[in-house]
Amino acid sequence: MPAPIRLRELIRTIRTARTQAEEREMIQKECAAIRSSFREEDNTYRCRNVAKLLYMHMLGYPAHFGQLECLKLIASQKFTDKRIGYLGAMLLLDERQDVHLLMTNCIKNDLNHSTQYVQGLALCTLGCMGSSEMCRDLAGEVEKLLKTSNSYLRKKAALCAVHVIRKVPELMEMFLPATKNLLNEKNHGVLHTSVVLLTEMCERSPDMLAHFRKLVPQLVRILKNLIMSGYSPEHDVSGISDPFLQVRILRLLRILGRNDDDSSEAMNDILAQVATNTETSKNVGNAILYETVLTIMDIKSESGLRVLAINILGRFLLNNDKNIRYVALTSLLKTVQTDHNAVQRHRSTIVDCLKDLDVSIKRRAMELSFALVNGNNIRGMMKELLYFLDSCEPEFKADCASGIFLAAEKYAPSKRWHIDTIMRVLTTAGSYVRDDAVPNLIQLITNSVEMHAYTVQRLYKATLGDYSQQPLVQVAAWCIGEYGDLLVSGQCEEEEPIQVTEDEVLDILESVLISNMSTSVTRGYALTAIMKLSTRFTCTVNRIKKVVSIYGSSIDVELQQRAVEYNALFKKYDHMRSALLERMPVMEKVTTNGPTEIVQTNGETEPAPLETKPPPSGPQPTSQANDLLDLLGGNDITPVIPTAPTSKPASAGGELLDLLGDINLTGAPAAAPAPASVPQISQPPFLLDGLSSQPLFNDIATGIPSITAYSKNGLKIEFTFERSNTNPSVTVITIQASNSTELDMTDFVFQAAVPKTFQLQLLSPSSSIVPAFNTGTITQVIKVLNPQKQQLRMRIKLTYNHKGSAMQDLAEVNNFPPQSWQ
Repeated sequence: MPAPIRLRELIRTIRTARTQAEEREMIQKECAAIRSSFREEDNTYRCRNVAKLLYMHMLGYPAHFGQLECLKLIASQKFTDKRIGYLGAMLLLDERQDVHLLMTNCIKNDLNHSTQYVQGLALCTLGCMGSSEMCRDLAGEVEKLLKTSNSYLRKKAALCAVHVIRKVPELMEMFLPATKNLLNEKNHGVLHTSVVLLTEMCERSPDMLAHFRKLVPQLVRILKNLIMSGYSPEHDVSGISDPFLQVRILRLLRILGRNDDDSSEAMNDILAQVATNTETSKNVGNAILYETVLTIMDIKSESGLRVLAINILGRFLLNNDKNIRYVALTSLLKTVQTDHNAVQRHRSTIVDCLKDLDVSIKRRAMELSFALVNGNNIRGMMKELLYFLDSCEPEFKADCASGIFLAAEKYAPSKRWHIDTIMRVLTTAGSYVRDDAVPNLIQLITNSVEMHAYTVQRLYKATLGDYSQQPLVQVAAWCIGEYGDLLVSGQCEEEEPIQVTEDEVLDILESVLISNMSTSVTRGYALTAIMKLSTRFTCTVNRIKKVVSIYGSSIDVELQQRAVEYNALFKKYDHMRSALLERMPVMEKVTTNGPTEIVQTNGETEPAPLETKPPPSGPQPTSQANDLLDLLGGNDITPVIPTAPTSKPASAGGELLDLLGDINLTGAPAAAPAPASVPQISQPPFLLDGLSSQPLFNDIATGIPSITAYSKNGLKIEFTFERSNTNPSVTVITIQASNSTELDMTDFVFQAAVPKTFQLQLLSPSSSIVPAFNTGTITQVIKVLNPQKQQLRMRIKLTYNHKGSAMQDLAEVNNFPPQSWQ
């Protein structure tokens, strides 16, 4: 049989292929020749054939049929054969294939070989693809080589030990005696791999971490020698002595100094030296500085050192390299909560990053800018962020608008500024704002009594001829309906009043009704506004009646229903019209730590915000919802029953927020017929027995397995179950919310709904903040009455603020254990 072609000739031949099909044909032909050679047990060219097979494997072609040939090469006595055999084993074998276990004896023999290069091959292979079984069998040989005086073998043995520890953590203590003298080695390769080994052991074992903290002075000394040493051609990279070893030592110091005062104190001086003496003109120096900053921020360092670290990140923001700027912004975002004032010094540089062309840098700069907003810089920062909102890409507008809303609500210097800012956002990016932006602005305007004339005039001018921003048009329609008399009278003192007639006001509202850009919700706002103006205007009542009667036959059912009801007000209840359509009262700002309260009337469900003050005694009026919540695929949903009976007068506007989805029950804030007084609804007896503001259950039988109801974006919700002995139909569910991200989740609200055959009660949560890094949890108790013993289903809604953005998510929980409902 002729000698097979050499690897170099095969590469040259394959590169001449003009098409993929031609290359595939060459590969198949060569693979057939290699298979024939393997079948004939050709020992002469086995090494050459396996080398060609590995090249084909690198090109993406199957080469699994060469696995056993690699084992034969490993068993050979020739170093050239062993080298190709071990390389093939690392590429073609892994621990999922049983064939690799056949190598164990060969590797053990080679670890004890008289030639260091053969021992090195065996260590490399074991450290690359050794399974847990192989690591257990060969850990003793690795430990022996770790104690040898040969630097070449010690560095390979240290890396192999890292792999062994990852595969079999319980073998960690075996390598502990061998690590004592590793840091005394002068060879940088051994030092580097030793630091990697120590880092792995400290990360995996708290006991090892405590043991190795005594090595901090030695590590500090090694690092100091590196930065103070002169030029060494063997280790110099762009003028810096062994930056790879410096980075590894800084990472190990970060682990050792975390939550330890003594270790942190010992490394403060050297970190300051590294931060001030490292050259920043090359990327190598920037890498060391970045690791230094991370170490300073993670240990218990001095305040001056932390300021120095943040100033380094500030210099990174001026770098031309986009990667360095992105890293700096990400690091500043993590530290802004703990070192706010130090980060504030770099505010102008951060704001300049909003103009960067790179979208990743732009997003990080936007998030950091919102984190820097406070009461002192709110005007300047909002000016920059509004400019950014006006010019940014569409994918940024929603997050930017939400951030501006939150910042303006928290730090607004005046109500006029607050209103102007939100109106500017609606004018610029109205189509991208959240659904709650409209009711929030309406509430703000209603509560700012002295700003009514100014606001309605501004909104009227903003919507003239432009209906593209639907949220802005909805707010404008609502305000014109409420304060149209102020608009016509020209009583604005804040700016020069405009002269508007009643007919001009109605013209703009009718234009909204007939505009192709208007949604059904916007038309509902406009029709309701026109109806309200019938009590505020005196000369155009007949025109208003005509408009309302026209929409009594609209194909839009929502508009038709409104128009029919308003016609009935004109005809049958005209004596009540002025009282029903009077101006809205000042709305109270509702802030809750719990879920939205649901009041049940006659089989329908109506959300009502939880009161922050005790409810007045006696029955209170309430408005009825027009739509049933369809939360779990049917109309059989029962509401959450509050822990204490509360009710409040519903506004005539009927602004209802649904429990688990932005379902608009009425389409727009609307005037409605006089609501009938409904007596306060008593709670089911099972919810009143033995319940107080604290969940104390003394008669609980446990034994039901817990479940993970939700896990997404770092937020995890777990359900644990208990069964009441006094009432077997009651299941007590305790939710535990944990947060694995690096920042706290604030304003956390958990809401739930179940089918109508169940009854459900949510007690108050333990907190509204979910701590970061899983350092704490929020607990909340749910009681579920299941008299028919049906399988439990639940829809949950989660809302919280994270990293300056308001988050909201819905989920269904259908994996309840049978013991929880049977």
